[in-house]
Amino acid sequence: MFFNDNILLLILLFPFFGILILLFVPACEEKLIKIIAFNSSCLSFIGSLFVWGSFQKSTSYFQFVYKHYWLFNFNLNFTIGVDGISLFFLLLTTLLIPLCILTSWNSVSFNSKEFFISFLALDFFLIGTFCVLDLLFFYIFFESVLIPMFLIIGIWGSRDRKILAAYYFFLYTLLGSVLMLLSILYIQFHVGTLDYETLLTFSFSELEQKFLWFTFFLAFASKVPMVPVHLWLPEAHVEAPTAGSVILAGVLLKLGTYGFIRFSLPLFPKASFFFTPLIYTIAAVGIIYASFTAIRQTDFKRIIAYTSIAHMNLVILGIFSFNSLGIEGAILQSLSHGFVASALFLIIGVVYDRYRTRLVQYYGGLATVMPLYIATFLFFTMANISFPGTSSFIGEFLILVGSFQVNTTVTFLGATGVIIGGGYSLWLFNRIAFGNLKIQYTTKFLDLSFRELVIFAPLILCTIVVGVYPNVFLSFLHMSVNFLVELLYF
Repeated sequence: MFFNDNILLLILLFPFFGILILLFVPACEEKLIKIIAFNSSCLSFIGSLFVWGSFQKSTSYFQFVYKHYWLFNFNLNFTIGVDGISLFFLLLTTLLIPLCILTSWNSVSFNSKEFFISFLALDFFLIGTFCVLDLLFFYIFFESVLIPMFLIIGIWGSRDRKILAAYYFFLYTLLGSVLMLLSILYIQFHVGTLDYETLLTFSFSELEQKFLWFTFFLAFASKVPMVPVHLWLPEAHVEAPTAGSVILAGVLLKLGTYGFIRFSLPLFPKASFFFTPLIYTIAAVGIIYASFTAIRQTDFKRIIAYTSIAHMNLVILGIFSFNSLGIEGAILQSLSHGFVASALFLIIGVVYDRYRTRLVQYYGGLATVMPLYIATFLFFTMANISFPGTSSFIGEFLILVGSFQVNTTVTFLGATGVIIGGGYSLWLFNRIAFGNLKIQYTTKFLDLSFRELVIFAPLILCTIVVGVYPNVFLSFLHMSVNFLVELLYF
């Protein structure tokens, strides 16, 4: 009974305990440090699987709720819980962190205790962000994510511009959130509580909704990222180590979309409808701009970074379709993007670890010498262009069907971005896989190792399962998403 009632708290605390243990482990014990970090993150993943298996999908209420009474005078309490929406963001986070640790297992430059502590801190803050049910604690977790990610990019980045990229990331995402903190303080003094479930029953005036929605929008838009606050993402991806890019694309970009779904839509429904034309315009421009910009990039990572911008802006279209199909598609596409984009950055990391370059012009003909690598690359390229049978196809199809019911023009522009995406993805794959081997640049060819196959295996499995039998995931979303749509209209 104790385990069932406190499972979410345990999932949150496993990486925290891992950090505490690592603080007392000598820095020279490199293997022990990795084992402790990996096992701590795996315990959180196992716990989240238990939550998934025990989740009651016939209700829209939050489950596995843990509440700790904190400041009685201000009615502030630490409350965590999950519903159908936050469940899969929790699973995605706890899956990718162990994979990031495995990715860095044999990297000589990352035999640093602080590096693995940073990833466990990321795990702790991200789990808290997706589970917490109090606006103040949400803001604390939401912003705390910046600290370990700033260190990962700035200290363990791969090139000379890593400090600049780290500050780009930190300032763009922090400055957008300052006004959100002021709005949270306004809500506290106006309503008297920041408890999420209580706020759902409170009705703000239309003017209040517009002001509060816009301040939340600035915080979430920079995390998605939406144009024009997207400039930090390509820089951060290019400079970050492989594991940093994986968690950045796989989970951190979902903080913005999760924020829109969890807070902007249900708390400020009138403002959400009012600002819909602005959202559609920015998202459509972002999809087309990022898709065309990806074509002209020469750096492996920059190409995938711009594809992430296009895909996440398509998710925004699904969220602001204001119907169950679009919102469920947006959540599923966020999940799919976590699998596929993470795998593509891992694929980049494989060749970068071997040849220390990410410029596409130095590669060619790898299909003849690295068949396992190219087969994996082909699979995720097909997933990236939403090939039927992969997870991206289901997500994008639901988004386009949902948005078509609201605005056909924006849906057409979004679909155009999908078509352009197919072009640059296949062109990139063709340049890497086929043609002549460029032995003047790459002379030692090593295919995927067993460790790398183990890393790719769960991502391949998840991509196929969602693509072939999406109801495994969608059935958990229905009640929570339908409740959200009811809040919007009623």
